Amino acid sequence: MQTVTINRRRFLQGTSASLALTTLGANSLAFSTPPKTYRVGLIGTGWYGKSDLFRLIQVAPVEVVSLCDVDKNQLSQAAKLVSQRQKSGQTPRQYEDYRKMLAENKLDIVLIGSPDHWHALQAIEAMKSGAHVYVQKPISVDVLEGEAMVAAARKYNRVVQVGTQRRSTPHLIDAKKNIVDAGLLGKISHVDMCCYYHMKANGNPAVVPVPDFLNYELWTGPAPLRPYDGLPHIRWWRTFMEYGNGIMGDMCVHMFDAVRWMLGLGWPNKISSTGGIYVQTEGKSNIADTQTAVFEYDNLNCVWQHRSWGTPANPDYPWAFTLYGEKGTLMASTMSYDFVPQGKEGPAKIHKDVVFEKEKYPEDLTEERIELNAAPATRQHMINFLEAIETNGRPVANIDEAHISTASCILANISMKIGRPVVYDPKKHVVVGDKEATALLKRPYRQPWKHPYQS
Repeated sequence: MQTVTINRRRFLQGTSASLALTTLGANSLAFSTPPKTYRVGLIGTGWYGKSDLFRLIQVAPVEVVSLCDVDKNQLSQAAKLVSQRQKSGQTPRQYEDYRKMLAENKLDIVLIGSPDHWHALQAIEAMKSGAHVYVQKPISVDVLEGEAMVAAARKYNRVVQVGTQRRSTPHLIDAKKNIVDAGLLGKISHVDMCCYYHMKANGNPAVVPVPDFLNYELWTGPAPLRPYDGLPHIRWWRTFMEYGNGIMGDMCVHMFDAVRWMLGLGWPNKISSTGGIYVQTEGKSNIADTQTAVFEYDNLNCVWQHRSWGTPANPDYPWAFTLYGEKGTLMASTMSYDFVPQGKEGPAKIHKDVVFEKEKYPEDLTEERIELNAAPATRQHMINFLEAIETNGRPVANIDEAHISTASCILANISMKIGRPVVYDPKKHVVVGDKEATALLKRPYRQPWKHPYQS
């Protein structure tokens, strides 16, 4: 491994950290002072939980001491894989209840890869236990859960990195530095964002008995208890608003967060959205198959559209964002970016593809369901997370920034539900002049679970 000695002062916060990591070759990075071996726990051992954990194992000295999942089969399979991947070869302790895991293990880092409706409670409890947290996006299913998570991070002085890893994606860091920040676009006054993946589950499975290996009551937790009609955690849960915020909360949050990072945007001035189930009406799914949202800023609209049917507007960019500037246009996705200048004069077109690291990390090629295009970004995200822990700084996708992106997508769904625009006051935690919308900022919890937000 190539060793790069880095002045830690250069890693304190945000974009500068990511740019420095990219310039120096983050995935070859060895810490200038080798940190201790971090004691790590994972809550939610499904596809992406394991993927995040394996990326962490690849870049840092860690010992995975505990895993938690309500599916005993998934849990035992994950424990076996971890024992094969981590240096010590040890098999982590296995837990069904995350509260027991946190109480019995002094963990330095907790990764959370559970479904969205669990993120807030598990992240806050992990922070309270003394651990730093890496939590998947979106951070919450309602706006006030997110406010509670931000408050907990400050109260317990914990570093919280969120899995909006576009901020650590090498070719997008390059686009920000060499296209946007370099001024090649000029003034940017419109942004389009989209997702045209056919990702809305439309089945009608029958209600069946809960299998012995699954604690369905604990899987459901604070969410409404739906009749059991198959393993919910094998993507099925994403098609129900009971557990998340649909494609808006799942896919828009990534692209909107990337745009906010690229352009240095905070809370939108106003959010409006329309949509519904227009085409795919045959299944149980209750998430919108068609939706448009507008996030308004001063002299700038960021417009989102998703369809889980039909063809994409641009086949090369089916899940992407486009920045329109007076001097040119930047189209970007997880796979590539294209800069197209305005007119014949000026800079040439620029194209850059995703960075793959299959030769450097050959184990990626044998990992089931791995997103090879996202692996380098997640590795950089983990390095940035660890540097923030070491310096007591803020990671590039800290909880404050992720809350804005998550809450804005949730507010778009609220706007679609009530049929009018919303203006959120992040200081008072209300929708300005709208009691009905304000009431929707906090979802009711199923007993005996208690919502973490305290007004």
